[in-house]
Amino acid sequence: MAQRPPDTRARIQGAATELFRRNGYSGTGLKRIATEAEAPFGSIYHFFPGGKQQLAEETIRTSGAAYGRMVMAVLAGVPDPVESVVHAFEAAADDLAATDYADACPIATVALEVAGTNEVLRVATAEVFAEWVSAGEQWFGRWVPDESAARSLAYSMIMILEGAFVLSRAARDPEPLRVAGRSMADLLRTAIEQTREG
Repeated sequence: MAQRPPDTRARIQGAATELFRRNGYSGTGLKRIATEAEAPFGSIYHFFPGGKQQLAEETIRTSGAAYGRMVMAVLAGVPDPVESVVHAFEAAADDLAATDYADACPIATVALEVAGTNEVLRVATAEVFAEWVSAGEQWFGRWVPDESAARSLAYSMIMILEGAFVLSRAARDPEPLRVAGRSMADLLRTAIEQTREG
């Protein structure tokens, strides 16, 4: 059994991350967050005086940054970039199946839900995605030095990954993620070959 963090604020954010990821913003109540965090209800307002919106905004930013670092660490774990991309999607497929198709991207559910209803949270999700694109552009740029091409690969990877998460969750099948990984690897392989032919 996992040991809970001793820091009440960290427990609240951890619970919020998982609940927002699985149930979205509207589908997650503060009482449920407090219960999952094993924290007094009033402590949410102590740490997050702006209530649910402040908690959600901070959670989007912290969980988004952590997820971005995790993806980059997975990519860095395999020296060959094409194999690395396949490996990252395989790992995502395995993780999703291991969580009974509940734990995909930590911000996508909220991003889709709030895009037209909550400007503060929309901006937070947009900024996280922009950070991911920037990190991806730097990573792809090691093999594809053209900035525009590297940026296109970063966008493509995020779009392909997010779409594959949706399909895999809906079908309760990891295969869309595996297919997506091979497709992304093909895009990268082609870009690298074009760079070499340059």
